[in-house]
Amino acid sequence: MNGIAFPVGPCVLGLVITAAVWDWNTRRIPNWLVAIALVVALPLQWITHGPMEGMQTWLLGCLVGGLFFLPGYAIRAVGAGDVKLMAAIGALCGAAVATYAGLVACALGGIWALATLLKRKRTKDGLTNALSMIVVLPGGIKAATQYGKNLREHSVGRLPYGVVIAISTIGVLLTTA
Repeated sequence: MNGIAFPVGPCVLGLVITAAVWDWNTRRIPNWLVAIALVVALPLQWITHGPMEGMQTWLLGCLVGGLFFLPGYAIRAVGAGDVKLMAAIGALCGAAVATYAGLVACALGGIWALATLLKRKRTKDGLTNALSMIVVLPGGIKAATQYGKNLREHSVGRLPYGVVIAISTIGVLLTTA
């Protein structure tokens, strides 16, 4: 795979670093940041690939990036900001980079979550919550009870997943350049 063209690379780095810092401090990725990235991505794709191919790259990357974490959002494993951030990364970098970055982010996020559960001594609660996400459809049938308690009754905490997305995106960009 070819590396990311000049004007796109610095924009992606600025986006993911800003999102990571913001997410680390507030546990949120602001909509204005993602909106700016999406608006900037389209002309950058036009300049890099031409009008038709640029529009296709932008649209396909946006869809693949956004759809990558949509199931995680549906089961409340990631937030809406993470989904929108991946859509913006896809719009800037294309579908292939968004896919690779999403896969790496899933692996790194899982390792980080497990390490956090082990550190906080909340492994049983975390695995119970993970099981409830797999077994129960959100908004559908209520979670099965175990020992008289709802499986998802107690959260074991939230991780700033924007940090993981930033690390994975930067790693993918560095290895594909």
